[in-house]
Amino acid sequence: MKFVTVRDLRGRSAKVWKDLKTEKDLILTSNGKPMAIITGVGEESLESTLAALRRDRAVRAVREIQRDSVRRFPKGMSLREINAEIKAVRAKRPR
Repeated sequence: MKFVTVRDLRGRSAKVWKDLKTEKDLILTSNGKPMAIITGVGEESLESTLAALRRDRAVRAVREIQRDSVRRFPKGMSLREINAEIKAVRAKRPR
């Protein structure tokens, strides 16, 4: 996987686009840290590529929620305790 700096993208964009054709994916960096992925798409693959990215984000969000739940709540909660927690959270939401 090839890394491209923000400076390269601004100053040598033609080379970046050429590299994208051969590399398929580029990692955009700012101050040496990754900040974005540039990936090549065509008209025929745009929607499926976006759908795949959105699915991955959703899966990662669910995993994080699950990890947070495991950290915050002890194992072995009863259904009554789970429902009470849900009710308490819902009561805090603005209406």
